[in-house]
Amino acid sequence: MCRLPSVPERPVLGDVSKRFPAGVNPLLEYHDVLLRGPSPLTVAQRELLAAYVSGLNACGYCHGAHNAIAELHGVPPSTLETLIQDPVTAGVEPAPLPLLAYVRKLTESPGRMVDGDASEAFAVGWDEIALFHAISICALFNFIGSWRAVA
Repeated sequence: MCRLPSVPERPVLGDVSKRFPAGVNPLLEYHDVLLRGPSPLTVAQRELLAAYVSGLNACGYCHGAHNAIAELHGVPPSTLETLIQDPVTAGVEPAPLPLLAYVRKLTESPGRMVDGDASEAFAVGWDEIALFHAISICALFNFIGSWRAVA
């Protein structure tokens, strides 16, 4: 980790975006489109993915915020508390489990992704658009999570 001298110690997302504003507005617009725009995934499922990826990449700010928003959209707090360890035993509904497995692998070992990784998502009825949205949420929250490196 490399702390940038121009960013306050223990910065939050707002501190980083104030210091490096180029591209922030389009990024926030994309965030809103992904999490609230038309999608085969419900808002709760998208928030669950955002919270999950943020937990996997240890971005406490996004993990906490999207856990809270997922809870507001009906995801039980008990599910969110144990989600990172094992989504199956955390009580996640069966449909998003293949998407969670996909984004976990994409977050932890992207170089090991293979065509078969999408097969489970397709087998339970998700289409390419749903998988694309899950991948996009994963990419966005891994990108934002990487900003913690300036802390």
